[in-house]
Amino acid sequence: MSASRKDALPKSAVTPLLPVVIQPGNIRYAPGIRAGRWLFATGHKATADFNGGMAPEVVDEEALRHGLPKHKKEAKRIFYNFAKVLKAGGSDSKHVVRVDQYYTGGHVVNAYHEVRREFFAGEVPPSTSNLHQKFLLPGQDMEVQLIAVVPGNGFKLQQHHPANLPVHATSGYSPVLTCGDYVFVAGQTSEALKTEEGPLDPAARMPPGHLWKGTPIKLETEFVIEKKLKPALATIGNTLADVVKAQVYLRDVNDIPAFNEVWTKHFLKAPPATTIIITATPGFICEASRIEINTISVLEGSRTKKQVIDAGVPTAFDGHVQAIRAGDLLFLSGLMAVDSNGALAFPARTNPNQPYFGSAVHLQMDYMLAQAQRICRKAGTSLANLVRAQQFHTDLADFNGAWQVWQQHLPSQYLPFSAIEVPALGVPGSVVMLDLWVYVP
Repeated sequence: MSASRKDALPKSAVTPLLPVVIQPGNIRYAPGIRAGRWLFATGHKATADFNGGMAPEVVDEEALRHGLPKHKKEAKRIFYNFAKVLKAGGSDSKHVVRVDQYYTGGHVVNAYHEVRREFFAGEVPPSTSNLHQKFLLPGQDMEVQLIAVVPGNGFKLQQHHPANLPVHATSGYSPVLTCGDYVFVAGQTSEALKTEEGPLDPAARMPPGHLWKGTPIKLETEFVIEKKLKPALATIGNTLADVVKAQVYLRDVNDIPAFNEVWTKHFLKAPPATTIIITATPGFICEASRIEINTISVLEGSRTKKQVIDAGVPTAFDGHVQAIRAGDLLFLSGLMAVDSNGALAFPARTNPNQPYFGSAVHLQMDYMLAQAQRICRKAGTSLANLVRAQQFHTDLADFNGAWQVWQQHLPSQYLPFSAIEVPALGVPGSVVMLDLWVYVP
């Protein structure tokens, strides 16, 4: 990076909590980020002191069956680390507003839930859980993200348990949580509202024995929107128009166009910033499910307003916005290195005649981070105020190359990153997608 480019970087307005440098590679990781009244803990694994590989007690092969089950030990270490981050940021478990969990398989979940319920004393905030194929560390079977607030006036938390949104007792999370001007809705699937009618709700599945009585992903998407998201929002007087951020998990990359057809129909005027993430197969609590959606909204009638940000940056999917600003938070849609037609942009492509003269992940990351900075500046902030960075790779061997590009754009900054491997991305040729959340001071 040139000296002039370094000089142009604004100073960060966020504070890394318990930062570490992971060797080899000088990987600067921020286990937590304090940004005003917000606290973000991203990419948490069962590591000791947030550094190096998995904690020895979790992956002790010589005493594998001595003591607690492996996944319970893994979860305990993660929540032990969360407690340290929350304390360092001036918060605690009672002020967590959302938790997102990724697992390698369903066999991991019950032990994790036992630890989670204990940590939150039975008052689990809105949650999203799905399955993915690979994480950064050998022996790692779960990766968790957490969002909390610092206690203070005007930021009261309230959990909501609508009767028409049942939650299985083993999970125990709150479907809806309000915090100040913000509304957090847990991940919603097409699982049957009545267990005896499952696994998928009858309204979300094709009639048995019929080959063309609907499109599965369309049926499920409509069900999640109409029977889950709308009722959840209505609980506190909100509508879809108030949604500012959505993460959409799909198990089949080929479902994206049909999903998007339904999704954009429901958000003709003010779409939220949307990120589409491909899971493993199966990917959800119900093996037959194809989709899960979680959302963040602004409270209807509050002082915090939804503002669409247009910095002239191409989006990966038709009808999506580049970003939404909601008060002091900026949410970007899933970012890939695309042109105005939604194809891989020419500057981010390697030369097929010289395939080893460039790195796909380097070119794509450099292109995306430059575009992200454009969006940030249009919203009145900077990429230096990053609070949550999720990287979805088609091959985790690319992680180090991606990190080197981060350091070119944000030299010496400790980053709140999570990196997982997904089976596919929505744009042919893409090797990495970013989901970035930024503080607006």
